[in-house]
Amino acid sequence: MTRPNILILMVDQLNGTLFPDGPADWLHAPNLKALAARSTRFRNAYTASPLCAPGRASFMSGQLPSRTRVFDNAAEFASDIPTYAHHLRRAGYQTCLSGKMHFVGPDQLHGFESRLTTDIYPADFGWTPDYRKPGERIDWWYHNMGSVTGAGVAEITNQMEYDDDVAFQAEQKLYDLSRGHDDRPWCLTVSFTHPHDPYVARREYWDLYEDCAHLLPEIPAMSYNDHDPHARRIFDANDWRSFDITEEDIRRSRRAYFANISYLDNKIGGILDVLERTRQEAVVVFVSDHGDMLGERGLWFKMCFYEGSARVPLMVAGPGFAPGLVDTPVSTIDVTPTLAALAGVDMDAVAPWTEGVDLAPIAGGAARGPVAMEYAAEASISPLVCLRRGKWKYTNCALDPEQLFDLDADPHELTDLAEDPAHRDTLETFRIAAAERWDLEEFDAAVRESQARRWVVYESLRNGAYFPWDYQPLRQASERYMRNHMDLNVVEENQRFPRGE
Repeated sequence: MTRPNILILMVDQLNGTLFPDGPADWLHAPNLKALAARSTRFRNAYTASPLCAPGRASFMSGQLPSRTRVFDNAAEFASDIPTYAHHLRRAGYQTCLSGKMHFVGPDQLHGFESRLTTDIYPADFGWTPDYRKPGERIDWWYHNMGSVTGAGVAEITNQMEYDDDVAFQAEQKLYDLSRGHDDRPWCLTVSFTHPHDPYVARREYWDLYEDCAHLLPEIPAMSYNDHDPHARRIFDANDWRSFDITEEDIRRSRRAYFANISYLDNKIGGILDVLERTRQEAVVVFVSDHGDMLGERGLWFKMCFYEGSARVPLMVAGPGFAPGLVDTPVSTIDVTPTLAALAGVDMDAVAPWTEGVDLAPIAGGAARGPVAMEYAAEASISPLVCLRRGKWKYTNCALDPEQLFDLDADPHELTDLAEDPAHRDTLETFRIAAAERWDLEEFDAAVRESQARRWVVYESLRNGAYFPWDYQPLRQASERYMRNHMDLNVVEENQRFPRGE
């Protein structure tokens, strides 16, 4: 079996409803549209958890947060949890990461043989929520609505600086891989932080959306009291009472968000161009960690199971993935077993460590069981769980009412059918399925224990000298370019691609 190279293009907080069949027609995303045209496109793909670190740990491991114990953005991703980088590396692949993966803890590689950048977010326990203090806002790191009221244009930001570097390092890595110094197949993961808020974009992309017809949400803001209990907690966590959100704020935020999709499209186009010009072939996976509500029903960011927050784009181009649209609901936890299967890894060695399934049979029309999601971070006071199967979405929490939505009839999730007698049997089916999968009391206890331990450790380590876990990229200057322990003739020949033209 020929083991393909694999290129994973990951973005952050990209709303999957904007990718009904590849990028929506009105988005200025020519490179992603070209990729979509040659990809299997999964219309109903979901994150395992609508938050960065939990969603990414699940994506890499193929396990839900209740199993990884990465419950929030400050929960350690244990070194003994196998990831797709481990599975592929064990099978003889080079594995490399350029960009964000929001690993928390001293292990900042998790199977990657090399990492080209540091992360954009901290690796320690400082962002730990505290279920012992329900309703408390931790002001210095919680989201607030300043991302919305401050939306606009800039030529450089913290996030642009990061993603500019991520793309540059990825392109340089592809050039290096083309030289053929290492004959192993490779898996390169390129992970951007856009279009994650703050909603700030470069002028050249901002100008593309001056006349955009989608600058206001389809569902206007609802009264605070009309929201479900968890959504109200999100509003409170985001300090909504301290901000007056105007229609112009909403327009500017959405415009910048769309502009940053075009910014990412440009970066991804550059990476794919280098891949083509260096005559390398690779399976290409495009995915996001979670979505963004973008002002729909008044909600922003993520942290809930509504479609804008939980649904993500997912496209795969490569052998076994014919171009076309798949409606079957799938999960980001399905990526790990899919990559392992593509690489020819013994699936018996992978199966015990993943709850996902290989996407290739799904792309060919096979069925999949219900898609599960979990959330146990800021704005929650006890873990929330969700199941998506067919047209139905069911959510539950020990402290909140159940929800049941028919997404075919009600794509904006405005009509909760949980108390409708006509759907009693459907609700009971989901109750049984959820009870078989989760012990919510046990889940809650595990989250509380994890949080309490981390608060002790974090407060301890911030006293006295502080040794950071943040990844420090190593660049061995004495092994680059030409040095006097090298033969200049060999250097010039080995670093050239293609040779002899």
